[in-house]
Amino acid sequence: MKYTVITGASSGIGYESALAFAAKGKNLILVARRVEKLEQLQHQIMQSHPQLDVKAVQSDLSSTEQVYALYNELKAYEIETWINNAGLGEAALVTGHRLDTIEMMLRVNIEALTILSTLYVRDYANVEGTQLINVSSALGYMIAIGSVAYSASKYYVSAFTEGLAKELQLSGAKLQAKVLAPAITDTEFAQKSMHHPGDDYHFSSPKHHTAQEMAAFMVQLYDSNEVVGIVDLEYQFNLSAPIYPTIG
Repeated sequence: MKYTVITGASSGIGYESALAFAAKGKNLILVARRVEKLEQLQHQIMQSHPQLDVKAVQSDLSSTEQVYALYNELKAYEIETWINNAGLGEAALVTGHRLDTIEMMLRVNIEALTILSTLYVRDYANVEGTQLINVSSALGYMIAIGSVAYSASKYYVSAFTEGLAKELQLSGAKLQAKVLAPAITDTEFAQKSMHHPGDDYHFSSPKHHTAQEMAAFMVQLYDSNEVVGIVDLEYQFNLSAPIYPTIG
């Protein structure tokens, strides 16, 4: 029995991606901090797709210890696809950074993603049909003033994943590494990232996608042989070869 792992599955793109992959007949391992949200999603999927096996696993990816523990726990399963969707954001000028928030963001966006990607690739590089999809951002390909730390963390995700894809290709590996780069999406992530606690929140971006639309883009990327799925400045979704230049 093969599984698709989705981190950050309790809301937003991760939540909708879980529904989309369930519709494709994929058994799921759903990972997030909020176990009650995961269990609600687990129940919803099993009601609609009783033939599937759906696991809910609680893990706080801002804890390095829990990141390793998560992967070790999931070694008991055959994992066909690993989707690193969990991420944190911060919208503030550097002079206004809440450093505790920035530290946590870097642990989740960079450290946890790198550890989980590396461990998965080590175990599955030569397994036919396997994929690693890391969720970056359109801001991983441009700099957003007022969110430069977040942009920089997503530049890392994009560069790391594109570089990994090239390494796998050069080594003749069977695993495919891919990067999804959404633009503004109306999710709980946007609320938490762009507004400080206590602020009134009203999603008012004139251009955006829904989480369901981004999950559909995730599936398009999964079904393709391209490395990058990115939303451009016109809010069109494009599949492409790697964008960053590489040497070596």
